[in-house]
Amino acid sequence: MDKRYEVYALADGHFYDAPDRLSAADGEPAPLFATACRTVPQGWHAARSGDWLTLTPVDADGAPLPSSAQGWKIHSSATAANAERIAAIVWDYCVPRRIPFKFVPGPHLLHLRNAKYAGRDTSGKFVTVYPADEEQLQTTLRELGTLLEGFEGPYVLTDLRWHDGPLYVRYGAFARRYVVDERGTLVPAVADGAGRLVPDRRAPSFQVPEWVSLPEFLRPHLDARNTTTVGDLPYRIEKALHFSNGGGVYTGTDTRDGRRVVLKEARPHAGLAADGADAVARLERERAALERAAGTGVVPEVRDWFTLGDHRFLVMDFLEGRPLNSFFAERHPLLTPDPDPAKVAAYTAWALRVHASVERAVAAIHARGLVFNDLHVFNIMVAPDEETVHLIDFEAAAPAEENARQTVAHPGFFAPPDRRGTDVDRYALACLRLALFLPVTTLFVVDRGKAAHLAEVISEQFPDVPRAFLDEAVAEITRDAGGGRSRPAVPVVPGDWPYSRDSMVKAILASATPERDDRLFPGDIAQFSDGGGLGLAHGAAGVLYALEESGAGRYDEGERWLLDHTAPPPPGTPLGLYDGLAGVALVLDRLGHRGRALDLLDGILRENWRNLASDLQGGLAGLGLVLGRLAATTGEPGLRQHAADAADILVRRLAEPVPDTPRRRAGLLRGASGPALFLIRWYEETGETRFLDAAAEALRRDLAVCVVQEAGGGLEVDEGWRTLPYLGDGSAGIGLVLDDWLAYADDERFRTARDGILAAATSRFYAQPGLFQGRAGMILHLARSSAPGATRERLEQQIAGLGWFSMDYQGQLAFPGHQMMRLSMDLATGTAGCLLALAAAREPERTAHLPFLPPPAAAPARGSAH
Repeated sequence: MDKRYEVYALADGHFYDAPDRLSAADGEPAPLFATACRTVPQGWHAARSGDWLTLTPVDADGAPLPSSAQGWKIHSSATAANAERIAAIVWDYCVPRRIPFKFVPGPHLLHLRNAKYAGRDTSGKFVTVYPADEEQLQTTLRELGTLLEGFEGPYVLTDLRWHDGPLYVRYGAFARRYVVDERGTLVPAVADGAGRLVPDRRAPSFQVPEWVSLPEFLRPHLDARNTTTVGDLPYRIEKALHFSNGGGVYTGTDTRDGRRVVLKEARPHAGLAADGADAVARLERERAALERAAGTGVVPEVRDWFTLGDHRFLVMDFLEGRPLNSFFAERHPLLTPDPDPAKVAAYTAWALRVHASVERAVAAIHARGLVFNDLHVFNIMVAPDEETVHLIDFEAAAPAEENARQTVAHPGFFAPPDRRGTDVDRYALACLRLALFLPVTTLFVVDRGKAAHLAEVISEQFPDVPRAFLDEAVAEITRDAGGGRSRPAVPVVPGDWPYSRDSMVKAILASATPERDDRLFPGDIAQFSDGGGLGLAHGAAGVLYALEESGAGRYDEGERWLLDHTAPPPPGTPLGLYDGLAGVALVLDRLGHRGRALDLLDGILRENWRNLASDLQGGLAGLGLVLGRLAATTGEPGLRQHAADAADILVRRLAEPVPDTPRRRAGLLRGASGPALFLIRWYEETGETRFLDAAAEALRRDLAVCVVQEAGGGLEVDEGWRTLPYLGDGSAGIGLVLDDWLAYADDERFRTARDGILAAATSRFYAQPGLFQGRAGMILHLARSSAPGATRERLEQQIAGLGWFSMDYQGQLAFPGHQMMRLSMDLATGTAGCLLALAAAREPERTAHLPFLPPPAAAPARGSAH
């Protein structure tokens, strides 16, 4: 579970949206601090940018005064109680001195910045002040530090603290500048000692760039920072299990008796829950709850409680076993094309026994007068006997007599607002009944009525599950405060083509927001990063492409939006095919806007594009494909030469030894298969076999990172902690390129691998619907594959399985995005990607496809099926 998505699910009930668009409970704009509502002083300019309000001094003509592009900057942290006062003090200090500054303008944005799963690199930063030089830095720290003496706030992890107040300092960028880093990604930049742009490192620890000297007046503060260590503790910390904005969780050994322990850390004023409780308050709750539940045999026993620096630590017994979620990958019987009925029956019996054990554990907690409040598959530890369970992570637990609502919960088990007290745990137990068989209950945060549909699917796939077991779960999940039920609404099944196409198109167009500047269609949270609302993967370009490819026609208002927002594109927009400007140029050229497409390519070619990574997502492979395509459509010889240069660079890189990295990326988007795709296309362009040979080397590199699964024999990408069959970062994307290579040459290993990938692409269950990380990608792969086993029956099974994820949006068919907490309309994760995949499967005469991946000549013809 990627915790970043929870924050983006707060502002809208249907779609991921930027946290700064969060409204108050009555639908009005969320309140601002009084300081943020002040009249802008004469000689100053104010502007909102994301969750910042920036104030900059200007000259008589209104132009910003010259200032440094980088240097030492000051941050102030704040709490909900003192933020208003700190903002006013900083304003009153900086304005008369003409010092630029910015601050978070509203309490809801401050809360999100300090929430449990907020970014650790931005945590605590409420105010930023930009001194002109080191002399002003020292003066400002001294004077502002005096004014803020006694104020509290969360520790800013990236910075060096000034005395004991809320001020911190680090060296970094003032202005928005970007550079391609060593991974080939466009990132924020600063100039080094030689004037070269280098990445502005923002790791959650204080670092001074090697070309910068720490001012002497800061050295005592660095020395003070380094005095707090764990060396005097009676515990040897051995491994970090988890980090959040609230602190870390570590395993270790009690050096006094050799027993294994878990140490849980809490940072004051950080890691806020919905009720405003910080990590320390939540850890105190956990301690109290565990002590109240001591002796039940279903919780870890408390061993110690201490303070180090200003951080609190709870020490507990280490529990042998694994969290329940870890059993799905190895036990779930639907992770194969043809589930064995005996294994389905055995899994059903095991899952029912585990659920009964969890029910008994929860009952034991309730008997102690406690509500767990955070029951889900990550907080259930299964002992080595694979049936005994313990409950962990009691920071949200509360006395039952308080009859309170949840404040922290996994989205797939998050009770509706009417559930209070022990009813919260009963709701989670009901969700667990379904999640043990289909772990997709995050869909319920969009529509609880989906529970009835999932229960039907479970009955079909697991015939030994008692119907009453499922019906009771559905009744609990869907009942409202009055005891009624939500009604599921699935307007049309995906396989009912062309009605499903028309319904998806209506849903996509109904979701459009041409009045917004940050994005046109709602999609993944990536669209809220620099330029993310424009691109092929998550932005407007990808949706417009899918509409055109699927036969839905043009969306003129959307094209105007994309043209308006690329004149010029926002600073920092990535350069690549799927993440940035190259993909936008490709789509605009396809839609007839050739002049703008060429303008965008000109901008890309002014950057240091030859240093981009090799991949298809944002690197040379994707850019080379676009350069070659636009060279063909425009007749521009310079573009063809640049494409040839990109091909030569990739050939040279592939001749070098394979990088010795512990977790080398593989797959279509970020692995070597993307360069292989470009080199195959360039072989088609030039006829030079060296490009086909280099493509083979690239494919071999990706296949070297793949492993065969015991269940089903599927070949999947091994990432070290999980294996992936998907189109984007998994083996199905490799399979697409293998098909294209095998159209020109033969290789027994490649043919064997293609068969293994086909098995991986025909499993009964996938956890998400999307094109790049879900079932829609398998549909596209099967619709395109020339492997002998890519039969109509296999394709129809996957199309039917896509219907498991179907959702209603304004009476039309839509699909959830990544993490499935909200709907998505984008190409990579949402409805547009599902639309494209179904078009490829249902209308092969249209040859709908991803860019540069048309059906290979050897692919069998497929007629429509209805």
